[in-house]
Amino acid sequence: MKIAVIMGGISSEREVSLNSGLGVYNNLDKNKYEVVKIILDDKMDIFTKLSSDIDFAFLALHGKFGEDGCIQSILETMDIPYSGCGPLTSALCMDKNMTKKILRDSNLPTAPWLLVKSIEEINYDKIDEIGYPVFIKPNCGGSSVATFFIHSKDEVLNAVKCGLEVDTSVMIEKYIPGGEYTSFVLNGEVFPTLSIKSNSEFFDYESKYSANGAIEEVVYLEEDLQNKINAISKTCWDVFNCKAYVRVDIIISNGVPYVLELNTLPGMTQTSLIPQSAKAKGIEFSELLDKIIEYSLN
Repeated sequence: MKIAVIMGGISSEREVSLNSGLGVYNNLDKNKYEVVKIILDDKMDIFTKLSSDIDFAFLALHGKFGEDGCIQSILETMDIPYSGCGPLTSALCMDKNMTKKILRDSNLPTAPWLLVKSIEEINYDKIDEIGYPVFIKPNCGGSSVATFFIHSKDEVLNAVKCGLEVDTSVMIEKYIPGGEYTSFVLNGEVFPTLSIKSNSEFFDYESKYSANGAIEEVVYLEEDLQNKINAISKTCWDVFNCKAYVRVDIIISNGVPYVLELNTLPGMTQTSLIPQSAKAKGIEFSELLDKIIEYSLN
C-alpha cells in the first residue's frame, strides 16, 4: 500500500502540521507501507502533488483547508481513501459555533457563548450576562491561535479585532473554571483520559508546543466521574458521526464535564495527546497509526 502523508497547508497551524506529518511519516511501518511525504504550500498542491498511484492519504493537516472538510471532499472526489472523519463531520467540528449548537441540542454540557462577525456586532450587555472572564477566539481556529483570556470590557474590542484578522467570525465564550482533560476515541472505543496542567494562565499556543509548557498525563478518575466522561465522549462520537478517531476536549468544573470542542485531526507527534492515551493501553505509536488506517478504510 502506498501512503501519502499530507502535511503543511495554508492555515495558521502550518508549523504544527509539519511536526505532526513528520511524526506520522517517521512512525509508519516502512516494512508494511510505501510512504511518501506531501507538503502543501497552496490549495492547488492537493491536485498537482498527489500521484495517481496513491492508495491512502494520511492527513496530518490542522486548521483551515485541512480539518474543515475541504481536503476530505477533494479526496473523495479523487477516490482516494483518507484518514479520519468525513467532510460533514470535519466541517461541523471545525466550526465551534456549530459544534456547540449540536452539543447543546444533544443535552451535553458546554459553556455559554456568543458569535460575532464584526466589531459592530459586539454586544457588551450580552457579554455582561455571560459574565467575565471570557475567552475570545476565532470560530474556526485551532491550537489556541489568536485566543485571548479576557477579564474586563475594555479588553474585548482588541481581542475581537485580532480574532477577525484570522477568521471571519469570533466566539466569545464564558470561562468555566476547572481542570482541563482530553478524551481519545478510537473506532468508537473511549481510551484513557489525559489531564492537562498548563504552566500559563490557560492552555495557550506556547503551552501546547513549547518544552515544559504543560504537564500532560494519563489519569484514572473517580469511577462516577470517569463514567460521565466516557459516556459524553461516546455520545459525541455518535452524534457527530465520527469515523476512525477523534479527540474530545473537556473542562471538569465541580464534578461536571463541559465539552470544549472536538478535534478530528489532533496532533500526531510522538508526545501528542492521543499517542499518550493509546500508549496507556499498550498501543505504541506505529500500531496506533496501523489502526487509524484500518478503521479509516473500513
